[in-house]
Amino acid sequence: MNINTLQAALPEYFAPWVQALGLQVEGFDLESVTLRLPQNAQLSRVGGMLCGQAMMAAADTAMVLALINHFGEFKPCTTVQMNNSFLKPLSMQDALVEARVIRAGKSLAFGEIDIRGAADGKSVCRATTTYALL
Repeated sequence: MNINTLQAALPEYFAPWVQALGLQVEGFDLESVTLRLPQNAQLSRVGGMLCGQAMMAAADTAMVLALINHFGEFKPCTTVQMNNSFLKPLSMQDALVEARVIRAGKSLAFGEIDIRGAADGKSVCRATTTYALL
C-alpha cells in the first residue's frame, strides 16, 4: 500500500460531495490511515468552527481507507454504527483524522477514529465504528 493508492481511492469509491471535502492522505501504518481535512469556510459555522457533519463524513471516509489499507484492497462495506463524542470545537485550522482498525473479521470490522487540530494537536472528536463487510 502507498499514499498514492489510498488517495486514488477517494474519487473511485466516494460520492462527489465527499470528494469536495478536499481530504488528503497524510500517512498510514499497518492498521491506520490519517487524512487531512482542510479548513474551509464552506464547512464552518459561526466563528470558523468546523461543523460536526463534515467531521463525521471525514471520519467515515478515513475508516474506509483504513480498511482498504488493512485488507490491501477495497472490499465492499457499509457503516453499521458510528458513535461520536465531540470534545471541543475546532476553529481556524485543518483537522487530522486518524482512523484505526481495531478488528476485522469475515463479516464485521471495528474501528476507532481520533480527530485533532493539525496545528495544536488537540483531540476534538472521538468516534467508534462498526462496518459490515459485504
